[in-house]
Amino acid sequence: MNEKAINAVATSIRSLSMDAIQKANSGHPGTPLGAAEVAAVLYGEILKHNPADSKWADRDRFVLSAGHGSMLLYSILHLSGYKVTMDDIKSFRQVGSICCGHPEYGVTDGVECTAGPLGQGVSMAVGMALAESMLAARFNTASHKIVDHYTYSLVGEGCLEEGVSSEACSLAGTLKLGKLIVFYDQNKITIDGSSDITFDEDVAKRYEAYGWQVLKGDMYKPAEILKLTEKAKNCKDKPSLIILKSVIGKSAPNEGSADTHGAALGVDNVKKAKENLGIPADQDFYVVPEAYEYFESKKAAFAKAEEDWNKEFEAWAKENPELKKQWDAWHNDQATAEVADVEFAATDKMATRAAGGKMLNLMAQRYGNLVGGSADLAGPNKTALKDCDGIYSAENRIGRTIEFGIREFAMSALCSGMRLHGGLRPFCATFLVFADYLRPQLRLASLMKLPLIYIFTHDSIYVGEDGPTHQPVETLSSLRSIPGVQVLRPGDAQETSAAWEMAMASKDHPVCIVLTRQDIQGYEKSDSDWKKNIKKGAYIARNCEGTPDITVLATGSEVSTSIQAADMVSGKKIRVVSVIDYNMFDNMTQEEQDALIGGAKRVVAAEAGISSDWKQFVTNKKTDLFCIDRFGESGPAAKVAEHLKFTAKDLAELLNK
Repeated sequence: MNEKAINAVATSIRSLSMDAIQKANSGHPGTPLGAAEVAAVLYGEILKHNPADSKWADRDRFVLSAGHGSMLLYSILHLSGYKVTMDDIKSFRQVGSICCGHPEYGVTDGVECTAGPLGQGVSMAVGMALAESMLAARFNTASHKIVDHYTYSLVGEGCLEEGVSSEACSLAGTLKLGKLIVFYDQNKITIDGSSDITFDEDVAKRYEAYGWQVLKGDMYKPAEILKLTEKAKNCKDKPSLIILKSVIGKSAPNEGSADTHGAALGVDNVKKAKENLGIPADQDFYVVPEAYEYFESKKAAFAKAEEDWNKEFEAWAKENPELKKQWDAWHNDQATAEVADVEFAATDKMATRAAGGKMLNLMAQRYGNLVGGSADLAGPNKTALKDCDGIYSAENRIGRTIEFGIREFAMSALCSGMRLHGGLRPFCATFLVFADYLRPQLRLASLMKLPLIYIFTHDSIYVGEDGPTHQPVETLSSLRSIPGVQVLRPGDAQETSAAWEMAMASKDHPVCIVLTRQDIQGYEKSDSDWKKNIKKGAYIARNCEGTPDITVLATGSEVSTSIQAADMVSGKKIRVVSVIDYNMFDNMTQEEQDALIGGAKRVVAAEAGISSDWKQFVTNKKTDLFCIDRFGESGPAAKVAEHLKFTAKDLAELLNK
């Protein structure tokens, strides 16, 4: 290793980071100044990568979990040859810049995931490592290893304090993900001061208890970082945490203090820092010439690594044509087998979670890359996969069922990481009320435009005896409010089948399929073309002769309830519209909405949740909302519904008014 060149790279990272943050008068200089060496060693000596092709399938992955230190990443990406120019660096944190405040997936070349909300980056890295192990077991042969890479992440105190990282790292240890290596930038500083104020635990012992190998070293000894990484790579059955003692804001006049964490250093302090580094104090965005020269000398080796893999891949493909077909299908979300559709009769009576379980297994048989599981709720969620190679574990890497344990937040993060890695279409499941545990990660998945599938069951007060803690009333509305998230609440078994088809068709956004615990009476659809029209977000489930007096907009279990209520009302013509996707309905043109409402003088909304979404559509906000604007009660589902006056009979009385 050329330590002089590595030091030049580290110095250049500090120089670019200070100036970019100062020019923007916004950012976090502490991490780039304090952890420059690990980035230099990683991109120069450790990573298997080719900056000329950031999408090379068998590249090592690096996730900057401490995403506030984004200039560390942008600087090393620029220096090592990714598509990050000096002009990009100079426009840090400006509108339209690819050097965003925090790293954003799909915006900046070489950025593996959107990171910034602390703890989520390293948790997604766990998912990437899991994906690598699963694909390696599936596609590698005795003659050819086409999947053989590592996942690295850099964390700080903030990431390790956030609970999601604990969830994910605990699972990583249980699954023995030996090709996951995490560097801990241990500077013991957070925004409010010393981390000892709130975080004086023994991190090493905690991670050893998780089943990790823990190594310790000095951030400012590049040769030691390289040696520790090799030791980590030699440990095949444990992920590794490499604790590197560091100084936040190193080289700044106020290094080691919280003042360097999250604000520009100031013009005078930048000059003093440059003097401390031995670089021109009056030259902005200075790069030590040896830094560029070093990476220029590495270009051929970087390219050759990918070229060698391409030859290996071609030889593998020639010897294994069927595996190659599977590889292509897995990486393009294409069907891998012809499987007949599950047929539900219109009048089938069953819980939509039961119908959902049948559809999940159909899709798993049809799409080999559909993998996932639930947060310890496979039975209640009906998400157990049959004939899909069993449960994924350290002993069974080809298993397509992932037991996430009671870790909803990490479950979602791992799914994001698996999808970001490539080759897999992940799903996860829990009760609807626990969507709040994973909501921040669902938001991030939507920001990254990942087509993850979330299965949420036990969707209303009809959970029954578990009571108000488990009876979601506001959750549907909260999920719908996340930009880009598609929320589907099917009304019966047939609609559940359509919901799954809609979810699998998604290419650029997460989909939440919301399902019932209780049995639902299926219904004959008045719209003969309902299978097509439901994909627009809503269709006429029950029609009437002529212009309706009342149109009921209903979702999920309330479609059946509305049809039953309509049958109890005499002397009024009632149309029931099934709104499987509220946001699609809301975004329809006025003409499309009017066609569904059919000129009714009165519009009523029926949903077992809060009424806020529906007030814009109903005729009278006081009398035409059949919703639940309060928490539920403990008791048998039917009794709870009676107590809350939320039965077909109660809706019929409302319609008769």
